[in-house]
Amino acid sequence: MRVWNFGAGPSTLPLEVLEQAAAEMTDWHGSGMSVMEMSHRGAQFGQIRDEAEADLRELFGLPDDFAALFMQGGATAENAAIPLNLIGRRAEHKADFVLSGGWSVKSFNEARRYGDIQVAATADRQAMVDGTTQAAWTWFPDPEQWRLRPDASYAYLCSNETIGGVEFPAWPDLAALGAPDVPLVVDASSHM
Repeated sequence: MRVWNFGAGPSTLPLEVLEQAAAEMTDWHGSGMSVMEMSHRGAQFGQIRDEAEADLRELFGLPDDFAALFMQGGATAENAAIPLNLIGRRAEHKADFVLSGGWSVKSFNEARRYGDIQVAATADRQAMVDGTTQAAWTWFPDPEQWRLRPDASYAYLCSNETIGGVEFPAWPDLAALGAPDVPLVVDASSHM
């Protein structure tokens, strides 16, 4: 009998996927070697990468003007990469953060090293949500209440705070919130 893992992070995979991975562990597609033995610059691994990106784009409907990044390190690696690559979009070096739990706070604290970082909204206190009292970090700030700066380089949110169990499945249109030229950066690494 298989065990089902419902914890944050790795989850249960279909048995067929595990069996295929096991079969290809020592001989990927008749290449005579494992994926782990391939050069990341080689044609065979390039095929794997290109197919993975094409599948990801199809699954999520990602247009060609969106970048798909395959990185190790999960969201923690993103914490510095995002401000280092985006904060300079505008001379003011501003970014607006929605704080909804531990992961967004980590990202916020890292970004503060690189520019003028503002809390656009926070769930750091108890609040009434849909007529129910919610504890701090167990609810998501209503986008209508976000204080976004139209000259920010980007706005940031973590759409799935696994520590507090908070998920924000629908991302708002920042143009409707008064920031039409501000890209929304979303850490969706735990629930893509």
